[in-house]
Parts: sequence; structure tokens; C-alpha cells
Amino acid sequence: MSCVLIDDEPLALDVLASYCAQLPFLAVQAQFHDAAAALAFLRTHPVDVIFLDIQMPGLNGLHLAQLLPAPASRIIFTTAYDQYAVRSYELNATDYLLKPVAFERFVQAVSKVYGGAERNEPALPALPVEPPPEAILVRHDGQLRRVAFTEIQYIEGRKEYLLIHTTQGKLLTLQSFRRAEEVLPPARFVRIHRSYLIALAHVEYLERGRVRVAGQLLPIGDTYREVLLERLRGYQQL
Repeated sequence: MSCVLIDDEPLALDVLASYCAQLPFLAVQAQFHDAAAALAFLRTHPVDVIFLDIQMPGLNGLHLAQLLPAPASRIIFTTAYDQYAVRSYELNATDYLLKPVAFERFVQAVSKVYGGAERNEPALPALPVEPPPEAILVRHDGQLRRVAFTEIQYIEGRKEYLLIHTTQGKLLTLQSFRRAEEVLPPARFVRIHRSYLIALAHVEYLERGRVRVAGQLLPIGDTYREVLLERLRGYQQL
């Protein structure tokens, strides 16, 4: 199954290319940082599926989707923003992936194209079991940065932003706690307050409704206390 990758972030393209390389039935025909160049290619080189970012300089992904020649390729949007979801489905997109995209979610989207029931194709072949990801991609200062789970100490909510405290410094990103909880492994991270999510590996001690993480005392919300204690029971105690 042929595909094209379109994203103005080099790191995001690298992630998609690495995911495609793990699926033997996917053949990447080209990669583009520029939507206009991608459109010129697609007018003479039709493919089965397009992995398409939305927010790009010049021609954006939504406009590109409307300009594709018939018969149109299947489109899987890949974006860091969730406000375009409704518009994407109006354009008959196959799926809508929020960055950072987990491999399992990527495979789920591809399965909607490969082996679609309406095309009477064979089901998605069995895939090798991949190790879980050890990092996330965080958009900060116009860049998409790779942050290892082991570097994250705790995450602080600031209205519609998240301030991620890491061993390498702080990263401010436009994102929701809901999304953070979806992509971070629950065995290693836990929400302790409406404004804080912590890495269990960086917990130093608990005292009177507070927990010390990376030198900072953080409050424990009443509704989150039992979940935190349950996670900590997995550790050996004297």
C-alpha cells in the first residue's frame, strides 16, 4: 500500500517514517515539508493513503485535502491540535491522529485503510509486538521536542497550557491534562491534583497531604489521594 508523508516538522516526519518502516505492507513514496510541493507530486503520482499535517505555512492540510485530484487518496490527519477534528471528517478523512502519535494508534488508523470491509481486502496482517514507547514529543517554542519518560519529573497545569518539569529544564506547551494522561504510561505517572501530574520515579516523600517531587512540595487533592497511595503500594516498604 503506497503512502506519502506531509509535515513541516522534520522530527514528526521521522516518527511517521519509522512507523511505516515497521509495517511491511506500507511503502513510503515520498516525504514533504511543503504542502504545495506535495500537491504537485500527488497530481501525477497517486497513492493509497496520505498522512497529512494540518497547520503548515502557506497551503495548510485542510486546503490540500480539498485540492487532491480524483480519485482521491485516503487521508489520515496528524496534528497537535484537536479543534480541526470536525472539519477533517467533513472532508471524509479516514482518521485523525493527535500528536504525539503512539505506534498502536498509528496501526489502528492504518487498519481502517488496509483491509477496509468496503474494499473486500484481507484483514490487517499480524504485526510484531513492539516495545512500548519510552518518550513523547512535546511542542515548545515552535519546535517538536523528544522528551524521555525518565526525564519528566512532574507536569503542572496552567489554564490551557502544561508546564513540564524535566531533569533538563522546563517546557511550556499548549495541551490538556486529558491528553497527557492518555500518552503517559499509568504505571509510571499519576495525577495527584487537578493541577499536577507526577512521575512516581521522582517521588521523594509524602507528608500531611503533600508529596515532594524533584525538590518541590506539591499538594495532593482529596479525590486523587487513594489512587496515588495505590500506585505507591507497589514499592517495597520497611
